Amino acid sequence: MNPTSLAFGTLKITTPEGITFSIRLAGPLSRGMAAALDFALVLVVCRMLSKGLAPLEAALPDLGAAFGMILHFVVSVGYGMALEWRFQGQTVGKRVMGLRVMDARGLHLTHSQVVLRNLLRVVDLLPLVYAVGGVACLANRRGQRLGDLAAGTVVVSVAAEAVPDVHALGALRYNSFRQYPHLEARLRQKVSAAEANLAVSALLRREDLEEAAAAEVFGEMAATFRKRVRFPEEAEQGLSSEQYVRNVVDSIFRSASRSEGSGLRR
Repeated sequence: MNPTSLAFGTLKITTPEGITFSIRLAGPLSRGMAAALDFALVLVVCRMLSKGLAPLEAALPDLGAAFGMILHFVVSVGYGMALEWRFQGQTVGKRVMGLRVMDARGLHLTHSQVVLRNLLRVVDLLPLVYAVGGVACLANRRGQRLGDLAAGTVVVSVAAEAVPDVHALGALRYNSFRQYPHLEARLRQKVSAAEANLAVSALLRREDLEEAAAAEVFGEMAATFRKRVRFPEEAEQGLSSEQYVRNVVDSIFRSASRSEGSGLRR
């Protein structure tokens, strides 16, 4: 991906092949509300776990207090790491507010990025209630706190994400993935709405791409989807990368349309 640009709160990602994707950045209010909800959940968990330290605090108050601080740090940092990695950039608060963490270049969010942005949350919280992080967000056009700047991530809004015109792709007569409905269901769970929509957008712009560029774009997308769910060899046999992506899009949107009537599962 080429360097990203920002216009009117929208992150624009341009591929070397000239395809531009636009993603709406999260605003400070929605991010603050998501952080408040996550903080409340962490506080509840810490209070529940701290009950086990009561005997230690009664016998050795200083040691008990130290363990309590360590416990709070581990839970608060581990909460963000675990959920953002497990649920593709979302914590409970972000999910409720329709937000998601993603790589600032539009690439796949890595484990090291999740770890780094959550470790630096401690610095962003200084001196109190995200003062440092808030100033950092206001000082840069992508709304990144220090953890985001270091990890190369941004927080985007997915609550009102536009659904691409899947019908414009035409009906897919045969999809070898349909023989494995359990894997299709897993695919819909593992592939984010943003990734699915990017695939549809790329397919809709297929005629604008030269063959070499198309092969590279769909090759990268197919490789990403294979990491999410691996179909049996016979289901993938003879499929080009572009056809593989078409199968994925059909499996996601066809089934979602039947079950929800909206064309998108979330």
